[in-house]
Amino acid sequence: MSVRLSPLSRHALALALLLAGGGSALAADLSSKERLGEALFSDTALSANRTQSCADCHNPDFGFADPRTGGAGGAASVGDNGKSVGDRNAPMAAYAAFTPAFHIKADGKAIGGQFWDGRAATLKDQAGGPPLNPAEMGLTSKEQARERLAENPDYARAFVALYGAGVLDDAGRAYDAMTDSIAAFEKTDRFAPFDSKYDRYLRGEYKMTPEEDLGMTLFFSTQFTNCNQCHKLKAMPAAAGEMFTNHEHHNIGVPANAALREASGKPGFADRGLHDNPAAAKPAYEGKFKTPTLRNVAVTGPYMHNGVFKDLETVVRFYDHYNNRTEKAAINPETGRPWGPPEVAANLSTKELESAPALDTRRVKALVAFMKTLTDARYEHLLAK
Repeated sequence: MSVRLSPLSRHALALALLLAGGGSALAADLSSKERLGEALFSDTALSANRTQSCADCHNPDFGFADPRTGGAGGAASVGDNGKSVGDRNAPMAAYAAFTPAFHIKADGKAIGGQFWDGRAATLKDQAGGPPLNPAEMGLTSKEQARERLAENPDYARAFVALYGAGVLDDAGRAYDAMTDSIAAFEKTDRFAPFDSKYDRYLRGEYKMTPEEDLGMTLFFSTQFTNCNQCHKLKAMPAAAGEMFTNHEHHNIGVPANAALREASGKPGFADRGLHDNPAAAKPAYEGKFKTPTLRNVAVTGPYMHNGVFKDLETVVRFYDHYNNRTEKAAINPETGRPWGPPEVAANLSTKELESAPALDTRRVKALVAFMKTLTDARYEHLLAK
């Protein structure tokens, strides 16, 4: 039996054809943890109904985000059963390997971890979540995952070669090896090429347009915007390898997404964010979410933990409304109505949110133009859509 792969990319299809060839594909494609993880990442056999893989919600052709419009207009992903809808927007998997393991600093600030609430300490931990989540891939147990892996002779040979004899005879060992190999794949350069216009600009290979250059200046300024308070990691502005997040968790007052509440079957749901992480189940962390990277942000909408905003310019204007007291700034351009109250009112990061002057339209659009330069080269064609 050969691997059944999700038809999301030409590369995944080519891999499926190779694996269908049997043992000869092993040496070429499953001979390392990264190669095995690549196959597992696109394998729908790891879901209850064999209809969904990791690559459905983290599509390699769309910034490792979910481009599908199901689940309240794409605000959340639809599960393997075709009906269930998650209550959060699927995070982009690109550059996730650079997120530090979840921890709480001496000053109480929560840092890193995977998922919006950091509940998976590491990339490997995160890889083990979706297959067993009833609302996502829906496998009933690690034993069922072991059975799905063992039924494939290519996998059987690869797991033994990479993880030792008997690895697929024990559910715990098999699941651990599966998540380890998926994490190994997610640490490859395919997820983090650092080849955006911004990266090429730093290498002298691209010249910013006047609008992009203005946006970059505004972004890194401590006088004209507050963007880099949370979306900059390195000490020096315009530094190579910048992740455009400090990995901290904040409550920025995002309003509830009524459509997502309805689609997920939770009409009165208020997402408590970091508070739902067992390592941070304290009132002081309620409503906080991990600051995401801005890499590929222009092609991985909708935005915020609940996908409430569809357009990147709307996001910038949302931040601006904390400092801009004009009548226009009080209105969400996507709805034509006021922004709405925070989904969780406690623990707002007021200091960070209110530490910048108001933005005019020219500067808003310049910031959006700059963020578009953070798009990996292979996704630049998506910017025109």
